[in-house]
This record gives sequence, C-alpha cells and structure tokens, in this order.
Amino acid sequence: MGSSRWKVAAAAFLAILGSLLPVDADEHEHTYTDKEEVVLWMNTVGPYHNRQETYKYFSLPFCAGSKKTISHYHETLGEALQGVELEFSGLDIKFKDEVMQTTYCEIDLDKAKKDAFVYAIKNHYWYQMYIDDLPIWGIVGEADENGDDHYLWTYKKLEIGFNGNRIVDVNLTSEGKVKLVPNTKIPMSYSVKWKKSDVKFEDRFDKYLDPSFFQHRIHWFSIFNSFMMVIFLVGLVSMILMRTLRKDYARYSKEEEMDDMDRDLGDEYGWKQVHGDVFRPSSHPLIFSSLIGSGCQIFSVSLIVIIVAMVEDLYTERGSMLSTAIFVYAATSPVNGYFGGSLYAKQGGRRWIKQMFIGAFMIPAMVCGTAFFINFIAIYYHASRAIPFGTM
Repeated sequence: MGSSRWKVAAAAFLAILGSLLPVDADEHEHTYTDKEEVVLWMNTVGPYHNRQETYKYFSLPFCAGSKKTISHYHETLGEALQGVELEFSGLDIKFKDEVMQTTYCEIDLDKAKKDAFVYAIKNHYWYQMYIDDLPIWGIVGEADENGDDHYLWTYKKLEIGFNGNRIVDVNLTSEGKVKLVPNTKIPMSYSVKWKKSDVKFEDRFDKYLDPSFFQHRIHWFSIFNSFMMVIFLVGLVSMILMRTLRKDYARYSKEEEMDDMDRDLGDEYGWKQVHGDVFRPSSHPLIFSSLIGSGCQIFSVSLIVIIVAMVEDLYTERGSMLSTAIFVYAATSPVNGYFGGSLYAKQGGRRWIKQMFIGAFMIPAMVCGTAFFINFIAIYYHASRAIPFGTM
C-alpha cells in the first residue's frame, strides 16, 4: 500500500514537472522545428552619425504586419536596465518556409508622415532588427543627388542561413525605392529565403566583429614614441627625487653630528613631513574607509568581468555584460566590507554598523541618482533607451 502511494506521488510530481518544462523550441533555446514561428523584432531607429541617439522603430510612421502582436518580455536584468524594448514586426516568418514578395501593410502617407520620413532620410536614419538574437541593420531611405526628392525603401528582402535546426546567419537587402509624395499609399513588402550554411552556431557572431581589430597591425613608430616619452618622464622624476633625497640625507647626517642641545626638535623637513602627512588619521574616517572599500570592490568587479568576457562570449546576448557586472558586484560585497571595515577599525572607528551600510549603499545610491536624472531626460526626449520608472 505504501509503495503504491509513493508511485502515485512520483507520477504526479513528474507530470507537474513535465508541464512546467518547455517542450517547444524557440528563440530562447535557439533551436527550431520545421514550420515553427521565427519572430522578427523591431528595435530602434536613429541617425547613423550619432549611434547613441535612438528612438523606437515605430516612432517613425512605419506600419506593422497583420499578424497578432506578441509581447516581448525582458529576458535579463541587463536588458531591462538598458531600456531594450523590442516590438513585434507583425511579419509571418516560419522556419525553413520561404516567402515570396508579399505586401504586409500600406502606409497612408500624409504631409506629417512625409515630413517625418524626409527628416529621417536627411539625417541618414537607420534601423535595427533582431531575428533569433542576430542583429540586422537597414537604411530608412535615400535622397537624390540634388536633395530635392526623397525615397523610401519599401521592400525588405531577408535571406536566413540555417545549420541543422539553428539559425546562423541573417542578411537584409533593402529594395523597392518609392518617392515620397503626400496623399498617396505606399505598400510595404517582404520576402524570406532560407539557405543552408556551414557556419557553426558558436561562430555565428564572428561576422559582426571588426576584423581589422584582430589583425596584427603594429604601429612601431607610435610604440617607440610612447616608450621614449615614458623613459624621459621617469628619468626626469628620478632626477628630481634623487636631488631632494641627497639634500635630505646631508641634513640628517649633519644633525646626527650635533649635540642634543643644538638640535631643533621642531624643525622637520623633507621626508619627515611626508611621513606625517601620509600616516595622519583622516578627518572623516567613515567616508574615507567607505570610499576605499568601494574602490576595492569596483576594481575586483572590473577584473572579474574582464576575465569572464575573455572566457565567455558575453556579446552574443543582449544585456549580458551589464547583468554579469551587477551579479558580480553583489557577490563581491565582502571585498568592500573587508577592506573598508579594516581601514575604519585601524583609524579607531567604533560605529562599524554605520560604516557597513554607508560602504554598501554609497556608490549604488550615487549611480542610481545619476541614472535617474539621465533617464528623466531620456523620457522627456522620447529616447528608446529610457527606462520605465516601474522598472527602475
């Protein structure tokens, strides 16, 4: 009787566990089955010459496809804090299912919409999209040689490479140049072509890396110039220190030959004064020790994040670098407490609980205050990187 109860309980547990586990492949797992939906996310749009000035894609009067809207939830803490808010394009894309050129919507172009597109084209606006976390870039439009007429690219030609059941490559070709004329309808179309690729899933982000950065182009003249400059400065500082030390040593040896009555005990100079300045207790030991502890923590966070970035490919996931830095900062809190608390105790401090709270919250409070102010300005200008106050 008891064994049957255990079997029933185990079966129920496995059934509940199986219901909680995802069974369908998607962009989170980066694996797909045939005819499975592939989501095209629209990210930002902004001027090419100022990559930091970005707005939501649909802040321009683009139209979306007729497919049902899918909400995008923040996958990571870093993605949420960076203000990444992807919007569904409404395009119907399925894995390995090719789509011929199809019109998905029409833009009813009035004067206000035309002016918005003309402003974007004059400022060389470009937009960014994502398919399976792979970024895609495209240009809004272009002007003629005289700059009088402006044209909008209306045809998105997508070519997606796959290796097995994974997407490894995405290319966009913008075609269908249409002149902007008020009180007209502009059809927006797209097509999808799938092709096999030999690119491994682990290497699919290599095409986005700057190849010139990894080439061994050594600027020997610049290195030699910097090296000689460092040697010159080190030699200059060493000569000044040697002259100062030589004079101090001469005075010290002269004082040793004097009697105690002839020696002026109040006359301290040279390195004796430096000794007093260095080992003098701080006038605000609580703040000083908290800053030292926070500095040691920030140094350890920077070192660990650099090592993790060298080992792992953090650039392949949106917001992963910021998420890693936040978790490492929380994990290295004992570093702050150890160095800050020990320095505070050496200086005779007794309010160690207050020092612990100040050391833990001083730097985060300063960062959050600055970020809150900048985010308020970003919200005022409707920037895409603005973080909702609820998220903050």
